[in-house]
Amino acid sequence: MSAILLPYQQRWIADKSPVKIMEKGRRIGLSYGEAADSVLHAADAERGANVYYISYDKEMTSGFIQDCATWAKAFHTAVGGIGEKILKRDDGKDIHVYDIRFDSGYAIETFSSNPRNLRSKGRPRERLVLDEAAFVDDLEELLKAAIAMTMWGGTVHIISTHNGTENPFNVLIQDARAGRNDYKIHRVTLDDAIHEGLYRRICEVTGKPWSLQAEIEWRASLVKRYSPNHDEELFCIPSQGSGAFLSRALVERCMSKDIPVLRLELKNEFTFFPEAQRISETEAWCEDNLAPLLAKLDPKRRSYFGEDFARNGDLSIYLPVQEQQNATFAAPFGLELKNVPFETQRQVVFYICDRLPMFSHGAFDARGNGQYLAEVAAQKYGQDRISQVMLTEAWYRDNMPRYKAAFEDETILLPLDADWIEDNRAFKMIKGVAKLPDGKTESSGGQRHGDAGVAGVMVVYATRQEGGDITYSYESVKRRAANGDDDMSRQIRTNAGFGAISGAW
Repeated sequence: MSAILLPYQQRWIADKSPVKIMEKGRRIGLSYGEAADSVLHAADAERGANVYYISYDKEMTSGFIQDCATWAKAFHTAVGGIGEKILKRDDGKDIHVYDIRFDSGYAIETFSSNPRNLRSKGRPRERLVLDEAAFVDDLEELLKAAIAMTMWGGTVHIISTHNGTENPFNVLIQDARAGRNDYKIHRVTLDDAIHEGLYRRICEVTGKPWSLQAEIEWRASLVKRYSPNHDEELFCIPSQGSGAFLSRALVERCMSKDIPVLRLELKNEFTFFPEAQRISETEAWCEDNLAPLLAKLDPKRRSYFGEDFARNGDLSIYLPVQEQQNATFAAPFGLELKNVPFETQRQVVFYICDRLPMFSHGAFDARGNGQYLAEVAAQKYGQDRISQVMLTEAWYRDNMPRYKAAFEDETILLPLDADWIEDNRAFKMIKGVAKLPDGKTESSGGQRHGDAGVAGVMVVYATRQEGGDITYSYESVKRRAANGDDDMSRQIRTNAGFGAISGAW
């Protein structure tokens, strides 16, 4: 089968999950590969079972049965031929029901998407194939009946192109990505399929010579033919996907006025102070502002850390959280850093993470200049505890649904702060993926770019990673001036040049 089916068809067949979902571009041959697997399943007298196929129109069900017959012949599988009967729906319309019966005693059957048709199904190892699920009449009720098939080892295969962001098929996928169910998601766009040989296979079947230029022209003509719906039809981007991803009401109910936001902004000249002075002044600020809040954390509960990095322009945001008794995650504080040198950010990060009880995992923004801080954190705490995250579209696609679910399920508690609200509302649905658009947002402190929102996504991501406990013993750095004077507290507080530091000196 590896010589006949393309890699994405092979991966789909190899996945034996109880419930699996395929979001796909049109006409990439997924149903054809499913037909091959269905024939092998129904023809296996010892390990197989009945296969039930549902779609939204007669042509698709007829096409699937014909594909199954073709595969049965190719596999030299004994069959009793294709059967067809016509039933009457409640509204008087005809329903064409097809089946193929195998010598194994099992069959492949097709029927309408009325959920009542599934109530008697669910014998051991039976399979339901739900094709173009986004277009059936009542997907939610159909799935209620279908999932029961998994109780005795049956499986449910859900295949579809998209039909809008509010469609139950897209909601099902977002719930899966948010971790609300254990369904396995596959995604194959037209470009994915072309990369894995779709156009070459079309040329083989039709007898056309393949060339890279012909492939490029074929793709362009296909996109033009489907325009203006090409994103949804070919590239797995549900239509009508625009607007704020998180509403203000949703965000605010997971925020508390008792959680402070600390802000550290440094003047340009701080960067070139003597090293000893920079270290001493930073240590003093951390002990005065961070230590009291970190000391309040429960020493017996796991802690996590999320970060969005910036050196100039945007803000660095540090967001620790600790797991609570009720399995939610609460932040002791949020920290914003503006115009803070690389080494000083490193010192502050280590100060926080060294003092987080049972520090289990941290997620660091590893794009651009952020790669430095992510790397030194992984060196210090171990790669098993630090994720160096590249914020790609694929990463947003997988993790933004989980972030939204944290607000919907009220499992995250963040600082109640006007800028943090707007940072979280800055996420927009862009071609079916929630992420930050280009450009800045205005705030009372100047321009931002969803910085606190990114830190929030990162820390929720961190809470879902595997990681062990880590324990540190540390000693406070003695505050010493560059001239060797041990008693520098007054001099540090008057001549630091830290600039605007809320709640500090």
